[in-house]
Formats: sequence, structure tokens, C-alpha cells
Amino acid sequence: MSYMIYDLILLGIFIIAVGSFLYRKRENLKKEGLLFLYRAEWGIKLINSVGNKYKKTLKFLSYISVILGYLLTVGILYLTYSIVKIYILHPEVVSAIKVPPITPLIPYIDKVVPFLPPFYFTYWIVILAIVAISHEFAHGIFAVYNKVKIKKTGFGFFPFFLPVFLAAFVELDEKVMVKKSNFAQRAILAAGTFANVVTAVIFFIVLGLFFMAAFQPAGITFDDYSYSALSVSSIHSINGVIVVNTSEEGLQKLIKNASFNEIEAGGKNYAGIKGFSSDGKTIALYDDSPAIKAGLNGAITEINGQKIMSVDALSQELSKHNPGESVIIKTETSNGTKNYNITLGRNPANSGKVWLGVGFLTQETKGFFNKVFASISSFKKPNIYYKSVIGEFGWFIYHLLWWLILISFSVALVNMLPIGIFDGGRFFYLTILAVTGKEVWARKIFKWVTWLFILLLIVLMVFWAFAVIF
Repeated sequence: MSYMIYDLILLGIFIIAVGSFLYRKRENLKKEGLLFLYRAEWGIKLINSVGNKYKKTLKFLSYISVILGYLLTVGILYLTYSIVKIYILHPEVVSAIKVPPITPLIPYIDKVVPFLPPFYFTYWIVILAIVAISHEFAHGIFAVYNKVKIKKTGFGFFPFFLPVFLAAFVELDEKVMVKKSNFAQRAILAAGTFANVVTAVIFFIVLGLFFMAAFQPAGITFDDYSYSALSVSSIHSINGVIVVNTSEEGLQKLIKNASFNEIEAGGKNYAGIKGFSSDGKTIALYDDSPAIKAGLNGAITEINGQKIMSVDALSQELSKHNPGESVIIKTETSNGTKNYNITLGRNPANSGKVWLGVGFLTQETKGFFNKVFASISSFKKPNIYYKSVIGEFGWFIYHLLWWLILISFSVALVNMLPIGIFDGGRFFYLTILAVTGKEVWARKIFKWVTWLFILLLIVLMVFWAFAVIF
């Protein structure tokens, strides 16, 4: 039985259990705005104990919390700028990924966004509990340190998805809160994001230790088959049919709207089309290499029975053979293992060396989230195929930790947006108030910034719709 089946069973059990609990405790359930809030007193004793006991530590961490709050505010503003630039200036990217600027993080989102790892309901509920509870408890602990009373704790549910979508909350005495110093209020507001960052760091270390213990190299993966860049006008024949008196524009249209596996260009044979340059004048053609002719696919694990654990090991093993010799290459995919009998070719760049025709790309990581993804996966060396020593359960835990780190950091960032519904909104307002000393100015600037972000969101949705639909 697959993890998906177990996960769906757990989802059903969870809905029934939570629904039953809320029905029995419905006297504590009240609707406020878009949420149903279940109020209780869970954890208040622990919050009070920590907030009153570690005063010196919390005094020091208050400064760290505020500084981190400003760093995260700058970070989310830069990220917003980057997203706006992509959606407005690069509609082709938006059209390719088809992801709207606001996408709810729900179970199985990986089915909509294929480049993401699996995101089971099990992940979602575990991560939500860790991220939300640590976030809200941090608010409570810093509030108690600043002598702000905790009135209630509890959970929130969106009524349209009751009882699946949850949120945690710690209810402070707002009348006392607003009377505290400007700095104390900022420290309390930024405490939640501080907790999320600490959570991300802790589980990043856990992920590293787990990966080293549970995974080992088992082969190598290649990024692509070898290819060459040529002028579109250099194409002589397609699938044996000579191209005569065809304009560059017509040839480009012909190639883009058909499927070919034999192309002659510049006096050489090629095996297929990789793509075109942005101006349409240059075409990338797959070389007629041994690997592409054999349909080599999957992670390369062995050559003639010799284990291949790195790209250097592949090169060294191939160097033992001469062009024209045959080798048995073993690969592994999700469908199992397969053996390929491949006759090695002659390297086009050096006729004295053998040629398999696979490529390994060294790509510079660009974009904020690409760098975040790369950082979380930094334990995995490029082009190395890893196997879990504890089976598929190893990947299950690995992806759980991966998502936990990503979501913890993302929540910390988004929560510092200078918009009223987030902690960052009031944090921003208090900052303006501290700088100007005038409440009227602080309120006006806060209002203008909030409307600016709402306008940006509308603009992004419009550009997304046009990029995807048209």
C-alpha cells in the first residue's frame, strides 16, 4: 500500500476526530471574522513559567528578535520586488510555471506544482502544529516577560474547510499591550518570526544529520544528452528530406511544429531538437551520440559491473575503453533497473577519446526561492544518485524535514509584510511612530503602504491571468 493511501486514511480519521472534538466542546467555539476560534488555556502555565524565569535571556533575545524582524522585513520587500519584476517583465516564465502569485499551501500541492517534492497531509498537519505553536508560544513568552497577561490560547479553523485547516493563537491583553513601550511591543510582535527562524535552523541541522546517517551514494545522474548550437540556416535535411529554398522563418515554424529524430546540418547528423535561441536564429540540436541512440535513461550505477559513485569515476571507467568498444551500463529508475549494451563513440572534440554523450551542467543558482531550495538540499551533492538505507521511509522523513524548514522560513518572511493582517503590519506602524514621534503620520503611512501592497497583488493577479490565459 502506497503512502498516499495511508495518508488519505489518516486525513479521514483526522477530520472525524477533530469534528467530533469540536462538536463536544462547541461551547468554547466562537466565530470571529472568517475564523472559528476554539479558546482554551493549554500551555499558559508553560508560557508564564518560561516568561518569568529566563528574564536576562529574554532581555537579550528581545534585541535579536527586533533586529531579525527588520532583516526579514527587508527580505520580504526584496522578494516582493523580485516577484513583481518577474510577473511584469517575464510573462513567459509565469506562463510556463502557471502558479498564481498567491497559492495556498495545501496537501498534495506537488500535484499542481510538479517541481516540488511530495507534500502529504501528514506533512501538512505535523508542520502546521510545529510552526504555528512555536510561533504563538514565542509571542506569549515575550509578552509575559514584558508583563502582558495571556488571556487564552487555542486554535482557529476556516469554516469553509472545517475542521481541516487550522491555525494556533495566543490571545494577549491588548489594553495592557498598547501601554507598553514601543520597543517592547515590537519585540513581542517579532517574537513569532524569531521562533520560526530558530525552528528552521534547528531542523536544518537535524536534516543534515539524518541525511548523513540514512543515505549513501549509489550512482550518478546526468542532466542532459550532449548537444550543439548551430545557425537555423545551416540545416540541410530533416528526416532524409532535403530542405530547399526555405526561408529562415518558415524553417523555424516547420521545426517547431513537428517531431524529428534525424537532422543533417553543417555536414553532420543530429538526433533531435533541444530548442531555439530567443531570436530564433540559433538552434540547439542533440548530437548523434551513443547515449541518445541507446535511449540511456536513469541513474548510472555500474559500467561492466564496476560501481559508479561520482562523475570522476564515470570518466575514469570510460577512459579504460577505446572508441568502438561496447560496454554494459546499468541504470536505475523508479521502475527498476535496466542494462544497456552501448557501443562507445569517438569524442568529436578529441578523436583519441571515447564518447558516451551525456552532459553534467554546472548551473548558477538564481532567484530567491531557488537559492532557498538549493540551501535546504545542500547536503546532496550535484549529480549524485542517493539511496536510503532504510528504504522509502528515509525519503518520507527527508521530505518532511525539507518542507518543515522551507515553511518555517517562509512563514517568518511573509509574517513581516508591512500589512495590517500580519505582525509585520503593526511592527511597521510602531517603527514609523518611533521614527516620527507622530501617530497621525504613522497611521497615514501605514495605510498607504497597506493599500500599495493590495494594489500590487491585484496587478500581479492581472498579469498572471493574461500570461496563463493568453
